Order: sequence, then structure tokens, then C-alpha cells
Amino acid sequence: MSYLVYVAWFGAAAVALLWLRDARIFWRTGLPGYRTAAYRGVVFTALALAGVGVSYVESLEIGGLGLILIALYLQGRVARERIWTAESTLDRATGRAPRKQR
Repeated sequence: MSYLVYVAWFGAAAVALLWLRDARIFWRTGLPGYRTAAYRGVVFTALALAGVGVSYVESLEIGGLGLILIALYLQGRVARERIWTAESTLDRATGRAPRKQR
């Protein structure tokens, strides 16, 4: 087991957090683009976890990382609505930015 397994776990965690972000935004706003992204995020997270499993085999480490990169790429291609307009990052983080209600 090399250091690439840790890189694979980090990538899979990133995919899972992006999925949870999409699910949270859908839950709060009800936007259909985020609903699609949340549903597809389940599949992409499973693909990333499969990549982690493949990366445990030393001869297939790069293939496992490739699966994780494919999951990240596909997750980024899902069309979503814009939910932020001109708010700063500080306003978004502190909750002062206006948002659409369900």
C-alpha cells in the first residue's frame, strides 16, 4: 500500500462532500438541477469508492485514481442553477446572503 491510497481516499471524500453539498442545496431550495445532481452524486460517490477499492491493488493504483478523476469530472458536468449572485464569500459563510425559499 503506497501513499496513492491516501490520495484516493482524499479524492473519494471530495466527491462525497460535493454530493452532500448538492443534496443540501436541493433540500433548502428545491431547485430541480440540484435534485438531479444529488441523485447522480450517489452514483459518482459509488464510482469513487470503487476507485478506492481498486487502488488498494498495487498494480492498479493508477486505474483507481483514474476512476476517481472520472467521478469528479462527471459530477462537475451536471447542469445546476446559479444560486449566488453578487454576495461575497464572507456573506455566504455567515448566512447573510439571501436565498430562495422552498
